[in-house]
Amino acid sequence: QVQLVESGGGTVQVGGSLRLSCAASGRVFGFNDMGWYRQAPGKQRELVAVITRSGSTNYADSVKGRFTISRDNAKNTVYLQMNSLKPEDTAVYYCNVESLSLIGRVGSYNWGQGTQVTVSS
Repeated sequence: QVQLVESGGGTVQVGGSLRLSCAASGRVFGFNDMGWYRQAPGKQRELVAVITRSGSTNYADSVKGRFTISRDNAKNTVYLQMNSLKPEDTAVYYCNVESLSLIGRVGSYNWGQGTQVTVSS
């Protein structure tokens, strides 16, 4: 019912930058919180950053000052600008979006397919 299309992953050297995008679509009333999580090999999935519909943001301590999350409500798209990348940022990055159903405005969370980010030293 909800489709999330991620793009922008890849391989970059230490100190480089990447920008991830996640476009949401579907027959829903709208989208609330939009965020990014990541999962490194052998580790649990963790929150990277989240942004509310009104633009309030929250970041993991490990990315504060280096990553910036933003969204375009007209395009139902969330972005993650990643600067000063470190080897420990290497992971699969997943988009996570809360959708509201047409009937009853019931919220549910949806995951993207994931995009690989590799930071080489």
